[in-house]
Amino acid sequence: MRIVIAGGHGQIALRLERLLAARGDEVAGIIRRAEQADDLREAGAEPIVCDLESASAEEVSALLEGADAAVFAAGAGPGSGASRKHTVDRDAAILFADAAERAGVRRFVIVSSMGADPEHPGDEVFDVYLRAKGEADAYVRAHKSLDWTILRPGSLTDDAGKGLVRLEAHTGRGAIPRDDVAAVLAELVDTPATTGLTLELISGSTPVSVAVKSVAGN
Repeated sequence: MRIVIAGGHGQIALRLERLLAARGDEVAGIIRRAEQADDLREAGAEPIVCDLESASAEEVSALLEGADAAVFAAGAGPGSGASRKHTVDRDAAILFADAAERAGVRRFVIVSSMGADPEHPGDEVFDVYLRAKGEADAYVRAHKSLDWTILRPGSLTDDAGKGLVRLEAHTGRGAIPRDDVAAVLAELVDTPATTGLTLELISGSTPVSVAVKSVAGN
């Protein structure tokens, strides 16, 4: 498969690129800054420099031509203000979905957040973030031409992954190593039977591949 990842230099994306490249997939990561390119090459991914906050759907669509799947793993990140929650976590996700549709890329996986809700109340930056993520998710769900899956991890940690997770429509709050999020994403990309599902993810007791198979087709 050829898989294009938005937010290619993110902590989850770099882990995902390593996993996909190791299993023989052709991987490309979209990055904002050229100086990030070597990190992607070390992970086995082709770096593509493109700023999703200023690019057009036509420009991004051209980058997705020939891809079998698209993964949106970009995020404004901690420390960013409310405005970038809108321009990255919401608008860039919407742009990427539109571009995938234009390019004919049906398989689309988006990394969201537990608690994402377009109606989430509050004016703090994290409230804005959850609304932005919720709005992006709602937009993706409305794309009938995309075989979408939405993944909503719990609190992210840098602990070593154990490959044991809980993956369900509703898991309740919990933490999850980024290693394990990447492992689940790698399985989801290759499991179109999870199309149309919004899944929460925390650490648990079920091996990743088993957890994905158990929700597939539900």
